[in-house]
Amino acid sequence: MTDLQDSTGLTEEGHDQKPLVLVDGSSYLYRAFHALPPLTNSKGMPTGAVKGVVGMLRRLQADYPGSTVVVIFDAKGKTFRDDIYPEYKAQRPPMPDDLRCQVEPLYEIIRATSMPMLVIEGVEADDVIGTLATRATEANRKTVISTGDKDLAQLVNDHVTLVNTMSNYVMDIPGVHEKFGIGPELIIDFLALMGDKVDNIPGVPGVGNKTALALLQGLGGLDTIYANIDKVAELGFRGSKTMGKKLEDNKEQAYLSYELATIRTDLDLGCTLDDLVPSEEDKDQLLKYFEELEFRGWVKELKSGSSDKPAKTSAASSAPASVEVDDEIEIPAAIETSYETILEQERFDFWLEQLKSAELFAFDTETTSLDYMEADIVGVSFAVEAGKAAYVPLAHDYLDAPKQLDRDAVLEALKPLLENDKHPKVGQNLKYDRSVLARYDIDLKGIAFDTMLESYVLDSTGTRHDMDSLAKKYLGVDTVHFEDIAGKGAKQLTFNQIALEQAGPYAAEDADITLRLHQALWPQLEKHPKLVDVFNSFELPLVPILSRIERNGALIDANRLGQQSLEIGERLQEIQSQAWKEAGEEFNLSSPKQLQVLLFEKQCLPVIKKTPKGQPSTAEDVLVELANNYELPRLILEHRSLSKLKSTYTDKLPQMIKPSTGRVHTSYHQAVTATGRLSSSDPNLQNIPVRSGEGRRIRQAFVTKPGYKLVAADYSQIELRIMAHLSGDKGLLNAFSEGLDVHKATAAEVFGVALDEVTADQRRSAKAINFGLIYGMSAFGLAKQLGIPRGDAQKYVELYFARYPGVQSYMDQTRALAHEQGYVETLSGRRLHLPEINARNKMRQQAAERTAINAPMQGTAADIIKAAMISVDNWLQEETYDARIIMQVHDELVLEVREDQLDCVVAGLKEHMSSAVTLDVPLVVDAGIGDNWDEAH
Repeated sequence: MTDLQDSTGLTEEGHDQKPLVLVDGSSYLYRAFHALPPLTNSKGMPTGAVKGVVGMLRRLQADYPGSTVVVIFDAKGKTFRDDIYPEYKAQRPPMPDDLRCQVEPLYEIIRATSMPMLVIEGVEADDVIGTLATRATEANRKTVISTGDKDLAQLVNDHVTLVNTMSNYVMDIPGVHEKFGIGPELIIDFLALMGDKVDNIPGVPGVGNKTALALLQGLGGLDTIYANIDKVAELGFRGSKTMGKKLEDNKEQAYLSYELATIRTDLDLGCTLDDLVPSEEDKDQLLKYFEELEFRGWVKELKSGSSDKPAKTSAASSAPASVEVDDEIEIPAAIETSYETILEQERFDFWLEQLKSAELFAFDTETTSLDYMEADIVGVSFAVEAGKAAYVPLAHDYLDAPKQLDRDAVLEALKPLLENDKHPKVGQNLKYDRSVLARYDIDLKGIAFDTMLESYVLDSTGTRHDMDSLAKKYLGVDTVHFEDIAGKGAKQLTFNQIALEQAGPYAAEDADITLRLHQALWPQLEKHPKLVDVFNSFELPLVPILSRIERNGALIDANRLGQQSLEIGERLQEIQSQAWKEAGEEFNLSSPKQLQVLLFEKQCLPVIKKTPKGQPSTAEDVLVELANNYELPRLILEHRSLSKLKSTYTDKLPQMIKPSTGRVHTSYHQAVTATGRLSSSDPNLQNIPVRSGEGRRIRQAFVTKPGYKLVAADYSQIELRIMAHLSGDKGLLNAFSEGLDVHKATAAEVFGVALDEVTADQRRSAKAINFGLIYGMSAFGLAKQLGIPRGDAQKYVELYFARYPGVQSYMDQTRALAHEQGYVETLSGRRLHLPEINARNKMRQQAAERTAINAPMQGTAADIIKAAMISVDNWLQEETYDARIIMQVHDELVLEVREDQLDCVVAGLKEHMSSAVTLDVPLVVDAGIGDNWDEAH
């Protein structure tokens, strides 16, 4: 295996002849379609696959300047292999509609470029590639085949190499040996023995990867194996004693598979290598296609007259030559990098002065753990200008003491700088670094920017917001991943165990990339003042607050949870016995496959829904529907629910208590959900069920220390209040302003009865309508939830909109706006992008429309609770109350408060939460007090 740039075009005579580049277009078309997000233009036309393939082709042109790049696609219709074996590729699903409509636009773009394109009927792209590669070899010419298809490894020889442009993997003869364990000359035999499920090549039953390798390495190719069939048993692999007979019984099938797997190299293509020469690029046509598909970055390139091919990167940056990115993102030019590992006091003093005089510097810690409560600092890194960064190793195990600076001394020197608000810092997920530094009595201040949050506010759904993903998207840089230097799995090294030659550049790169990301992201945010305000008003102020809440932790009664675990375990055994009795046999209640057979084949229950593979589904929503009429699905649901509670909470929470604090410490994530809501993990506090008895018992295990109480405060009907504000509907506004029970008021309006005559059933139906319509529920869904005919549900919906016309208008306007601009906004201006709002697939489009209606309410609710957290925390920091926030769950804040200060704290808490934002209806806050979370809720 070699790097892309190591592939040369030198012939054996040494002449500098450029290699012929053959592109497996069909392979990349499917890979780009499945690998990239479902991009569409403003008209709803899918464009992701076209963009991915064109980007890859541009990359190849940059990597092989001067080479002829030929793009080969499979033609429509059957091939000669279908005549040999009618079942060949028979199980493959038809091309998805969203991909089929992209094929012709891709062809048109390629025709407008300088690249020759071949689509030959009756054969596959592989055979065309094989024929051209063979002709090039006969002409003593190097060939590079760009593909992700393993079958083409059979073509590799001294002149032919494979390149996977998506992974930068280059495979020559040694590379084939490294990847497959055999040489190129045995790849066909390998496929013949093992078969290929993707192409429906049958192979020999019972022969998998290991067996095929054992046969080929032990005896040789297919002919040799069958000539020495009596020697198979002597090879000693598992099943070797009976393998000889299997091979004999399936000899005809093995040779059929060999024929199917063999790539043709002797086709009459109707053209010669000399005919395949680059044509003149039709820039006018390219501009037309790029404008239609809305590839704005490439449109800008063509109009500006800049190079159509991505620029090469510098050797120092090791970035890829190009990267598929959003159209409006301009990738900065590659830069030379200079990274320093500091082992001398003089150099540290120099850098410290640089940091003190910098207008902004990037800062990062390297630690022994991702757990902020246990992580020890191994080193620190920083950058003050793009391309220049330094790493200070402080606690690497293998270094002799004189060769590394003293950790305490370095942190003591950095402390005044890190704690100074007047020295602005930028980081990537600085909440983690702040929590780690707190273990060393450093209160990190001056957090001016966080690149994770900048990216998240700019587009929450556009990418993952980790550094590696952001560097790829916004800088066009492939960073060194932690796994690259530390390994994976159980044997993964911690950072203090990593050799300094690797650790230094890796850590310095983190600081450098962080600074460069900020320089790329902040100008994008500044184009949208509302987003800058979201960043500055919500996300950035939360960083120190969430760090403090996490470190406060929650006190857990481990004994209470242990007792609950025992009781749940006994109940699970009872349910299992009842289920076995109901089924008339023993089975694994957690096995979807066994449930499919039992429920739908043996008990003949109605099939509600099928899996993508056509099997009856046993998903929860299916079992919920079946449980209305059948006992066994009800028992299975109860078993699933209790098993999840036991494994996730009652068993696990006691194990998560930190000995140093006696508490559990969750991690809150600001850059995960699309709407702006916080999520949590280790433990996940968001998913503890509040309606079930067992869920409430788990909450009872969240307790407080003697002399303190828990206070839980949450917003009443927050999303309905937001709907009233956003829609301006007079009926809803009046109901909330007058303090009415809004569900009862809705029932009175919908059912045409007096407020005091609303029945419990009518209120229940109105509540389902109120919340259902917010979440985009259809009349069909409402009928299902209420257990009424669909026609009745439709009447309820129509009556609702007749009584609340402002809600209907808001929904219609929101849908239209979403289609027009591709996003919706919260009250604060947070953008919620909807990439499938104009999708051709109606189901996807309708799902995006439902999201468009609900997301502004969920997102605004998220902004309100964030504003409340900031207001409440600032108030508590300013006052002298012995109270602290210990949890945030959905629309609820949980505080630990000293008993003698309860009245003042609860009053202040409700005041700060209710005034966090101003709506056209009052924000009502309910607060409870208790010895545990359940009592307080």
